[in-house]
Amino acid sequence: MVLFQKMDKRHTLNCRESKLPIFKWSRVMNTAGPHPRPRHGHRAVAIKDLMVVFGGGNEGLHEGLYVFNTASGQWYEPPANGDASPGRAAFGFVVDGTRIIAFGGMTEYGQYSNDLYELQATRWEWRYLEPRPNHPLPCPRLGHSFNLLGNRILMFGGLAQNINETQPRYLNDLFILDLRDNGTVAWEMPRINGPSPPPRESHSAVTYQDMFGRPKLIIYGGMNGNRLGDLWTLHIDTMQWTKERVCGKAPLPRSLHSATVMGNRMFVFGGWVPLISDDKSTDTFFANEREWKCSNQLACLNL
Repeated sequence: MVLFQKMDKRHTLNCRESKLPIFKWSRVMNTAGPHPRPRHGHRAVAIKDLMVVFGGGNEGLHEGLYVFNTASGQWYEPPANGDASPGRAAFGFVVDGTRIIAFGGMTEYGQYSNDLYELQATRWEWRYLEPRPNHPLPCPRLGHSFNLLGNRILMFGGLAQNINETQPRYLNDLFILDLRDNGTVAWEMPRINGPSPPPRESHSAVTYQDMFGRPKLIIYGGMNGNRLGDLWTLHIDTMQWTKERVCGKAPLPRSLHSATVMGNRMFVFGGWVPLISDDKSTDTFFANEREWKCSNQLACLNL
């Protein structure tokens, strides 16, 4: 059992109290250099003191890189070279040492991608990665999760294009990308034992090791026509999904939020939530859900 707590006040429901540290937001002021233009659907990763921002959309898709040095407070635009990735939004973006892997997303309006690029941050050089033949290849998609675990990337779900149908096609497939061979990369589609989470996109996913060192992938929320508030764990050693029971006052179902693990806690921030009162919170919302609001709520899940 896991415990959800909101930052404004503490709630418990037949479960142990979990003492929370004090949290305080601080606005970063007095930054210098060329700031990125407003955007959404972009991605950012950290390499030591640097935050690397790429992609996103706002009157077109952004192709350039922006780097923020957290030590000096300076923004700059590195002159990237090589097989430059096109601008994209709602894509996968992870960092492995000094290389960054980008996959999929929207690369033109209404056009989804399943291409794979590597950015070497030591020299700001892009390289197109050719997947190894005779291996499964994920379909083009956006809104998927993309998480690094050791030498492998775990990708779950997303939204695929339906060429001949008007309804969107939500996904709940799981792919693993092996990064150990620098020459080529190989996609794998592991066998899943038992039922998988319902299809979704714009969910959050984090990797976590429990007290016994067992690796897990934790999926929360997302969108499949309705906002979702369910929590699922993939046990990597058995490739089995578990739908978790939670106690405490859970946040409203949401999509397009972020989730980050620090220690034994997962912090969920923001996203789009149904425009209804908190006391009606459930795992999923009514099929006729029509109104949403953008949230700045911070919630904490004790893992």
